[in-house]
Amino acid sequence: MSTNDPIALADFGSFFAGGRTVRIEGKETRAIRFTQTASFQYDPNGTYHVEQAYVQYFIPARQRHPLPIVMLHGGGMTGTMWEQTPDGRRGWVQDFLRLGHAVYVVDNVERGRAGWTPFEEIWAEAPIIRNAEESWTLFRIGSAQGWPGRQAFPGQRFPVSAFDTLMRHAVPRWLGNNDAALRGFQAVLDRVGPCVVLMHSHGGEVAFRAVQERPALVRGIIAIEPSGFSPEVAAGSMTDKPVLFVYGDFLDATPLWRNLVRAGEGYAARLVEDHARVTFWRMAEMGIPGNSHFPMMDANSTDIARRISAWVIAEDPA
Repeated sequence: MSTNDPIALADFGSFFAGGRTVRIEGKETRAIRFTQTASFQYDPNGTYHVEQAYVQYFIPARQRHPLPIVMLHGGGMTGTMWEQTPDGRRGWVQDFLRLGHAVYVVDNVERGRAGWTPFEEIWAEAPIIRNAEESWTLFRIGSAQGWPGRQAFPGQRFPVSAFDTLMRHAVPRWLGNNDAALRGFQAVLDRVGPCVVLMHSHGGEVAFRAVQERPALVRGIIAIEPSGFSPEVAAGSMTDKPVLFVYGDFLDATPLWRNLVRAGEGYAARLVEDHARVTFWRMAEMGIPGNSHFPMMDANSTDIARRISAWVIAEDPA
């Protein structure tokens, strides 16, 4: 398919997966106003549905590989991170569809269209949200000294002029919800069936833990700069599974990233011990310099999608 051809779909849709019900009691009622003319006596006591995941899926008319790709966002992000780049180019959802892959885009527990709850009886701690200054350095756009003038690292491929649009992706996250996120993602896998999981950053811990719980369903893994992993690897759970680790450039910019890459290398070695088929890409060392923490948004995002698609076809995780 040409990069400019329309995408022909066999099907598309959405669904919720997982979650639980919670009963809230003992709260005071209060008068609220929906609009200037509509008032209402609000009673917060009752039954609530929480901790579900939301999934939107797209099935191309012509599939090159039988397994769908399930896209799991990172921390403080939603599935929109895969849909379009901050500077308005098509995202990996469209790229992988054009390359012939069915795509399932997840908003996991508490994120985006999955919804969230304001009650501390359900999630006791307050949420956090990342600010622009921290994101500039954490995502390896540039140094802290370069932030005031928006001076990015030399050769940076992230569309720096659209950095503010990236920050509009940010949503609150609850740091104590990793187990709930795991349950939500497991429910997604149960609904989707055998698949290849493509995750980013914090999604690494959720996805790698989910593989241990659903080894028959996750046939292959693409880990884009994962920041977390499963604490244990069950014997035989990774046997003959293809796993791709992808890292961009500027990895020596901060101690945090030096440590995260070492952790990724250590976990990759652990997977090899369990007979996984591991591929480790340091793209800058492959002659592809300049990528940030968001290769799905960088200027060469479509080229990287093609490379990942070719890896999936060659490794044939089905």
